[in-house]
Amino acid sequence: MSLGDEHDGFGGVGGSGQTRTRLPEGNSGDVYGGARRPVRSSRSLITVVSVVVLLIAAIAFANRGGGDPADAAPTAGTPGEQAPTAATGIRPVTGKNGRFPAGFARSEQGAQSAATNYAVALGSAEMFQDGTREEIVRAIHDPAVVENLLKKLDASYSAGLMAGMGLDGNGAPPAGTTFVSRTVPIGAKVRDYTENSATVDVWCTGLGGLAGAGSTKPVTSTWFTLTQKLTWVGGDWRIQSLSQSEGPTPVNGDNRASTADEIAEAVEGYGAFTYAR
Repeated sequence: MSLGDEHDGFGGVGGSGQTRTRLPEGNSGDVYGGARRPVRSSRSLITVVSVVVLLIAAIAFANRGGGDPADAAPTAGTPGEQAPTAATGIRPVTGKNGRFPAGFARSEQGAQSAATNYAVALGSAEMFQDGTREEIVRAIHDPAVVENLLKKLDASYSAGLMAGMGLDGNGAPPAGTTFVSRTVPIGAKVRDYTENSATVDVWCTGLGGLAGAGSTKPVTSTWFTLTQKLTWVGGDWRIQSLSQSEGPTPVNGDNRASTADEIAEAVEGYGAFTYAR
């Protein structure tokens, strides 16, 4: 399936309060601190497709059609001007649609906040459960696309897809393992904006796999960009369609890979954010 096809949630994973993510200001220097280390051949020859990438691809495939939002010409901001990844200048939303943030500002900043939170949902483990998947889709999408999208998603989340991720038909992992699926936004930018629509890119890293003793699908990380077409409907930003592209991907560091048990303990001990940007 094509990751460039158009689609699509927000999973309240971990924690019940609203947490606002503040990231350091960017700079124009060499973020790698000098010359890059040579890429190890063993790493460059092996490509691991994570759960998060498969998840977004399944959703994108489920809502094919229309133009590619990636073709939209950027119109917001000043060309060449740096846009540091920092918390927006508006207050986090206080409203909720079920478990999910709602009531984003009708502005470029509000569209970025909405798209960033929706990216978190798209990579959540809850998308693999029928009930919570429907809850997510209804909470963050334009009502005009929901019913058709749900039908396509039900078909996409097939027994074969689940088995390929090491899950049973109900999306449950094998005994003794923890299913990991999280998306972590790195930054966002507006490609196009009007009063009633917006196209927003969200640069993300994702974690996906099975953690625990005996896991045959270890947790891996990926880097990708989600381009969301949003529409203003019902007093809030909602997703009309979504596409995904690979990267930008930084050079891998030399950190020691943690054991499966260490990853499982971290996932269970560190709650995910319920509010991003």
